[in-house]
Amino acid sequence: MKILSKCYIGIIFFLLYIPIAVLILFSFNEAGSLAEFTGFTTAWYEELFLDEEAFSSLMNSLILAISSSLIATVIGTFGALGLHRMRNRYIKGAVNSMTNVPMMNPDIVTGVSMMLLFVTLAGILHAKSFFGFGTMLVAHVTFNLPYVLLSVMPRFKQLDKSLSEAAQDLGCTPARAFFSVELPQIIPGIISGLMLGFTMSLDDFVISHFVSSPDFQTLPLYVYNQTSHNVKFSMYALCSIIVLTILLILIAVNFAGGKKKGKGGTK
Repeated sequence: MKILSKCYIGIIFFLLYIPIAVLILFSFNEAGSLAEFTGFTTAWYEELFLDEEAFSSLMNSLILAISSSLIATVIGTFGALGLHRMRNRYIKGAVNSMTNVPMMNPDIVTGVSMMLLFVTLAGILHAKSFFGFGTMLVAHVTFNLPYVLLSVMPRFKQLDKSLSEAAQDLGCTPARAFFSVELPQIIPGIISGLMLGFTMSLDDFVISHFVSSPDFQTLPLYVYNQTSHNVKFSMYALCSIIVLTILLILIAVNFAGGKKKGKGGTK
């Protein structure tokens, strides 16, 4: 059984990582072809770093991801607070279910519905060019909110109610008691929601495709536009850099986590 389990795990890792390995390998292919590997070159990486449109799309993605994740985190945190303090369990359950709908919906449904909403608003306001950064920001905040709520709500459930009550007995207002006592205890959940929202926004293609404009193009849209015709090998270089960056971040996070655990064990 041990041999079979090891073989099974090996097959899973092979299927997961062999396409990534092929991508990285051919990003250094001198021939610029997938038919054969003729030699090692960094020309495709040089071409990528000279591509101003790629870097503009990357900056757009980062601006959009940071803005939408921050807004969704603020709204989602106070939304989770409201849900936590809601007394009617039936209304609370209904609201909880409704907040999960955008997360469970297929992306294409959310994208089409958001597009129809913005088209309707453009018709009401008689605006010719309504799509752009604003519409993408609203759409990204919308689908980020359920993930923030999902990250923050368990932290509220773990809070000791007596701490907030004690703070108010000592003279704190409810708002001050929240920011001084409750907020520091839910920060890990807030950070998790923020990072999850940032990742989802940076990765999104389908919803962005329906609410974007030619004036504001994110990195996933840029990659799609480049690969919809003849694939440039600079796109392989771009994807390889993204994979290696994520790998380095994961290694750093795991190393930092292991170091903290080691210090805690020593203490």
